[in-house]
Amino acid sequence: MTRVAAVDCGTNTIKLLVADLDAATGEEHELVREMRMVRLGQDVDRTGRLADEALARVFAAIDEYAEIIAAHDVEALRFCATSAARDAENAAEFAAGVESRLGVVPEVVTGAEEAQLSYDGATRGLVDRGLPGPVLVVDIGGGSTELILGDGHGHVRTSQSLDIGSVRMTERHLRSDPPTRAEIAEAVGDVASSLDRTVVPLAEARTVVGVAGTITTVAAGVLCLPEYDRAAIDQAVLALEDVHATTASLLAMTVAERRAQGYMHPGRADVIGAGALILDEVLRRTTARTLLVSEADILDGIAWSLTTR
Repeated sequence: MTRVAAVDCGTNTIKLLVADLDAATGEEHELVREMRMVRLGQDVDRTGRLADEALARVFAAIDEYAEIIAAHDVEALRFCATSAARDAENAAEFAAGVESRLGVVPEVVTGAEEAQLSYDGATRGLVDRGLPGPVLVVDIGGGSTELILGDGHGHVRTSQSLDIGSVRMTERHLRSDPPTRAEIAEAVGDVASSLDRTVVPLAEARTVVGVAGTITTVAAGVLCLPEYDRAAIDQAVLALEDVHATTASLLAMTVAERRAQGYMHPGRADVIGAGALILDEVLRRTTARTLLVSEADILDGIAWSLTTR
């Protein structure tokens, strides 16, 4: 067993996984899994810069993670950053802050590597289920959406990162509370325009696997959970009509009404409508009849990548 720590810093969240991994058997023993809502991508779409208050939030979270990592005698650590850090003109300030706290340089992975890490993490525990391929993995973040089409056996056929995410679409279109019909139509048009241009053949997907916080939160809503329950959500199979209905319901709610849902993280309430809308539009372009939800995602892929370095 090798004890590793993986950190995934996205536009809206920063996540930590500490686990013991056995490369020979594929066994994973999870020790710590943490998430903080830091909204690193706050206003990046408008200003091109990481906001000072956003950097303060992410550095506070990293300070917490540094203590956890030190307490677990981790043998290897990898910190990956995606959309917001890739887009910002002051990304060097972010990188220096990470290195001073954790002793590693954050990696802004290429689109191709990000896709492979996401696919590996999402599908590693599903291989034995004999899912019909091609398998589409959908990861909706705050600033971007990753679409990865593979054969279901670990091999990625094609992928693309689209500049549509829950934070980006909320800031760009869904300004009212709740959003107006016109705002929703505007957001749908923006998302549809991106999906129309994707190189990923969505219609070929026979299985759709949804990962990360937007989709797992929507799943909690579909399942009518009184509180967020990772065990109940992981590997849940959802009918698409139920996903569509939950999306419509979330978009009709005010932020306060969303926050009152027992399963809703308060830091996700203001952007979950846009995230659900993106998921809804992706699913409408596939031929799948269900959505398979996985709690394993790019974070698990990052962790496993450390066993081959």
